[in-house]
Amino acid sequence: MAQERGTRTSGGQKGPLVGLRVIDLTHVMAGPVCSLMLADMGADVIKVEKLPGGDDTRRTVPPAIAGESAAFLMVNRNKRAIALDLKQASARAVLHRLVSGADVLIENYRPGTMAKFGFGYDALKETNPGLIYCAISGFGRTGPYAGRGGFDLIAQGMSGLMSITGEGAGRPPVKLGPPASDITAGILAAMGILAAYTNRLRTGEGQMVDTSLYEAGIVLTYWQSAIAFATGVAPGPLGSAHPLNAPYQAFPTADGWITVGAANGSNWKRLLEALEAPELAADPRFQDNQSRVRHRAELVALLEARFRTEPSALWLARLEAAGVPAGPVQDVLAMQADPQTLAREMVVEVPHSRLGAVKTLGLPVKFSATPGGPVRGAPTLGEHSREILVEQGYGEAEIAALATSRAVHLA
Repeated sequence: MAQERGTRTSGGQKGPLVGLRVIDLTHVMAGPVCSLMLADMGADVIKVEKLPGGDDTRRTVPPAIAGESAAFLMVNRNKRAIALDLKQASARAVLHRLVSGADVLIENYRPGTMAKFGFGYDALKETNPGLIYCAISGFGRTGPYAGRGGFDLIAQGMSGLMSITGEGAGRPPVKLGPPASDITAGILAAMGILAAYTNRLRTGEGQMVDTSLYEAGIVLTYWQSAIAFATGVAPGPLGSAHPLNAPYQAFPTADGWITVGAANGSNWKRLLEALEAPELAADPRFQDNQSRVRHRAELVALLEARFRTEPSALWLARLEAAGVPAGPVQDVLAMQADPQTLAREMVVEVPHSRLGAVKTLGLPVKFSATPGGPVRGAPTLGEHSREILVEQGYGEAEIAALATSRAVHLA
């Protein structure tokens, strides 16, 4: 187990991971998403930011809320922050003290960067054998691309995602709107950390957890990779359609768009009832899912013609009454205002030390006995530096010396 040093604090956190201390040496997106998942489940996440300037996401503007980056506010809520200039030996000593009493360290620098400062896994496990060290990178710590830097755009292109996203053959490659490999890598890393933590509870041993944006992109191709393995043919983009099921896509209506999932036999029959189209049931082109996929173009043309005759609200009411899975295509503001979003506490407010109440997204996993979720906003640069140093046993004179030398920034 990790060597205990300083005071453990929940900091108002709640959830199944209360008591777990995480040192977060990440920046921008994938790493902060990982530590965000853990913080929202109750872990005490101490975000260690570089000096000068802090996390680059602080300068990802616009948009900003009263000068604070909206992007930074989103993925760094629920964390405490200390700002260190790791080029200085005194700042490195602070970090060593933090790590010696931690359960988890997360970093997403290029391979070799942490080792250069004396914080590689091999060095840290000597003083903290129970440490779970998670490294998130562009391509992983092994293989011919291990030394490359990585971004979501590059990972989406190389993993195949951009070849299967878009409206069809002959059109330009399209990136998924969200940074899918960044977010997925962060979630995979959190999963890996919790698996390693479960093993440590049994054995007392820590370990390295290694994942990448590239692998995160690859796992999003499960269906398309299955097709490629089976056929030897690389599947292409299908717009909103599903490569293995039909009808399962978005359709235009008289006033907008809706999505319809009616691929299996029972939902197909219900769809025909809602459309009042019994003749399609007898059409040999559409007898089963395999036939409908084969004749997708003809099927979509027939269904589009019907859906265009009435507004979305009417079709959604009919489809719900018939028991057909369907929904509106909402923009992000509409999603945030949706009663289901609010009922599931996926839009919440948290207190920010400078801005007051700030809206953010909630925890997507619910726990019956140990509910988690965001309880405070993202920290300002160095907001908790003094608090964290005091917990680690630093006296006021030592803290003042660290601040004077600019090894530590005190908010």
